Amino acid sequence: MATSPPSTPDEPPARSAARGLATEELAPRLRALIARERGEAPEAVRLHDLRRMAGGASRELWSLDVELGGERQALVLRRDPPGRVGESDRGLEFRLLRAAAGAGVPVPRVLFCDPSGEVTGSPCFLMERVPGETLARRLLRDAQFAVARRAMTAQLGATLARIHSLDPDDPALAGLPATPSDVLPGRADVVATAERARTLALEPHPVLELAERWLLARIPARNRRTVVHGDFRIGNVIFDSEGLRSVLDWELAHVGDPLEDLAWLCARTWRFGNDSLPVGGIGTREELVGAYEAAGGEKVDRSALRFWELAANFRIAVVWLNQSRAFLDGKVRSVELASLGRRTAESEDELLRLMREKA
Repeated sequence: MATSPPSTPDEPPARSAARGLATEELAPRLRALIARERGEAPEAVRLHDLRRMAGGASRELWSLDVELGGERQALVLRRDPPGRVGESDRGLEFRLLRAAAGAGVPVPRVLFCDPSGEVTGSPCFLMERVPGETLARRLLRDAQFAVARRAMTAQLGATLARIHSLDPDDPALAGLPATPSDVLPGRADVVATAERARTLALEPHPVLELAERWLLARIPARNRRTVVHGDFRIGNVIFDSEGLRSVLDWELAHVGDPLEDLAWLCARTWRFGNDSLPVGGIGTREELVGAYEAAGGEKVDRSALRFWELAANFRIAVVWLNQSRAFLDGKVRSVELASLGRRTAESEDELLRLMREKA
């Protein structure tokens, strides 16, 4: 997994000092948490190489090695930024990862959890550090991942079948968001996305209005509900030269239509320029669906899958609106966020193509 480099001479002194202070404050808290969970004295827990990792747009990620009884283990800390009220629950995410591992889903093994943040100062959990790569463009382009490119579509399909086999009524998963039982998941998704679009848009977006009407006229008459990952895509998995190693970023998990996950993986944005292969730029829909069904997933309704793929691109267009508003409203001074607003047009172009193709 890629990590951010330690401080360098070129790093601004204030930022370097802040990073060092954060590490200095966090280390004893982590020792206390691990000692409590293990029934050890804090002095028995030794930490090495604690440092902030790159990535983690909404949650902080920290890399560290923990030494207990002479045995050293590579871990990752995932926590809410201190002072921020989270929109998701680290304790629930911890339990979900445990349940997923029990169903055969490749995920990092979770070890220690502080769901309230009473020990560490912020809700968090610790999990094993899985070696591998996460950058999509390396998967699509580097020669060392040629085998992985051929293998991963089937691996991703089989993994989704295992995720969707999780019991949404499992008491350990209590608290997972879900749409009301009397509202079709497809309708709930489109209505929520359209309302958000109207809230965020600073100018007319007729393509989004057209997509809303198109989707509302074609809601699949199905009420199938499973655990849904919510952000299953290239970029949220760890891979190596042989293929899939681990599924990351479960904070958007909910109970919904399982086809949402398959369709999200096929959205144009996650192909990283390789539109000839709709599944993450590495595979075909036929490969994905075949592997999913062969691994025990439900027989896929292709018409419903097409609906969800268009709904995915609709939702992504609104993601770009949201990112640009963070800049335009002065909340975050970021050239990256400012530039992401233009990608709304890319998603609108894809929506027009899909509506013409699947009318």
